[in-house]
Amino acid sequence: MSLVRLSLIGAAVATVVTIAAAPMLEAQDRTRWRMHSTYARALPVAGETAYRIGEQVGLITGGAFDIRVFEPGALVPGAAYYDAVSQGSINAAYGSPGFNAGKNSAYNFFAAVPFGPDAGEMLAWLHHGGGLELAREFYARDNIYMIPCGILPPESAGWFKTEIRSVEDLAGLRMRFLGLGAKVMEKFGVSTQILAPGEVFQALELGTIDAAEQSIPAIDRGLGFYQIAKFNYFPGWHQPSTVQELLINLDAWNGLSDAQRALLEMACDQATVEQLAAGEAGQHAIMQQNEADGVSIMTFPDEMIEAFRAAWEEVIAEEIAANPDSARVWESLTTFREDYAIWGERAYLR
Repeated sequence: MSLVRLSLIGAAVATVVTIAAAPMLEAQDRTRWRMHSTYARALPVAGETAYRIGEQVGLITGGAFDIRVFEPGALVPGAAYYDAVSQGSINAAYGSPGFNAGKNSAYNFFAAVPFGPDAGEMLAWLHHGGGLELAREFYARDNIYMIPCGILPPESAGWFKTEIRSVEDLAGLRMRFLGLGAKVMEKFGVSTQILAPGEVFQALELGTIDAAEQSIPAIDRGLGFYQIAKFNYFPGWHQPSTVQELLINLDAWNGLSDAQRALLEMACDQATVEQLAAGEAGQHAIMQQNEADGVSIMTFPDEMIEAFRAAWEEVIAEEIAANPDSARVWESLTTFREDYAIWGERAYLR
């Protein structure tokens, strides 16, 4: 990580020097954007990212590139930003590819894959294994440019109001669940729905859902789940890592200078480093706080994990049969992971 950070700092310094040496732009030459954030600024780890990007870009360009970031709901509903970016009613949006699965279920793979790659392997596939090329091809169909812009460590497996002792206890539950993992849970009789982060607490409180998965403990605590659901399960089999995205209207992207594009790419690289580091660093303290507030930290038994894995094999077979885009992504990811295993299974302690 230190080499990555040094390279980012060096690039930032070079950008600052270049811009500082240029004449100040007239007001009419300034680039002004509106960016939606799926996450409220107050939300730990993920919430600050979009705002930090806007502030960094403004600082480095001396205000010549002004990105105003808006809270969820101010421009568009929390997770429903895809069409607004596509149509150009907003310039950009910050969220995660899983929120766009209603447009194309293949987007799920660019967010997280059950029993799939952790953060390091996921970034390797995206940036050096063909994953990002596929993502950008799919988004471009709808006039969108995508930049990976953050990654989180494993999520918890969910928050439940009652103890879950077997997969039979899942039947009939109404649960907030995002992505491919939701299809796995449906195999066990769970009724799943996608809710934006800011909507989940109220749904739990009102009883319109019985359980929820959202993110890592720090984010989940920031959303208040510990106040209602007292059983927090691990491991996060459904999302070993979760990629965040910056979606940009393609016309707006093409209208930027090379320096502006490079600055956004660089800001997202820095966001990826910071999110992963912050996500890994802070979870133990949050879990201790949750326990102090009466939350039971639970681990699914091996037999449940194996049941989830078997159901996942059914889900992925159905998904690649139903969606040619998913089939292409799965082939790319599977091929990369087979090659990566030559390294991964030998290089790391298991």
